[in-house]
Amino acid sequence: MSQSEGRDVFKLSRDWLSVQEVVDAVSSPSCGAISLFIGTTRQDQLDGRKVIGLEYEAYEPMVQSELRTLSADIRQRWPAVTHVCIHHRLGWVEVGGASVVAAVSSPHRQDAQQAVEHAVSQLKAHVPIWKKEVYDTQEASWKQNVECPWAKRHKHADDS
Repeated sequence: MSQSEGRDVFKLSRDWLSVQEVVDAVSSPSCGAISLFIGTTRQDQLDGRKVIGLEYEAYEPMVQSELRTLSADIRQRWPAVTHVCIHHRLGWVEVGGASVVAAVSSPHRQDAQQAVEHAVSQLKAHVPIWKKEVYDTQEASWKQNVECPWAKRHKHADDS
């Protein structure tokens, strides 16, 4: 399948994410594999505080551009990939709620599995979406993804 025949669907939403909508976006009769990733908000315990939710913000025009670049990279690395779909929440996401749903389809599972893992890693590292952890104490803290290139350069000794 040529890259021009593939379908890429990217969506930022302040509403609940539909896993079925993402799966439907990558479904194809020519594909024997759909690999799916669902990233959820977890309740971490930090310094006696519990995370009660995450607040996401994004530079939306650049997000679309970076996701198109990411999709082109995926198709170059895994030419058999048929469709790519990534939906990401903005705004408030409660503990247990889906923050991101990503799916990739291909004729065989190995390409789809590797591509969806790459997609999520690169999304966290390069796409301008930021998260703020909100705690049960009503305090909040902006968090860096460990995949971000700048996070590695500024890592503190107590962050290990």
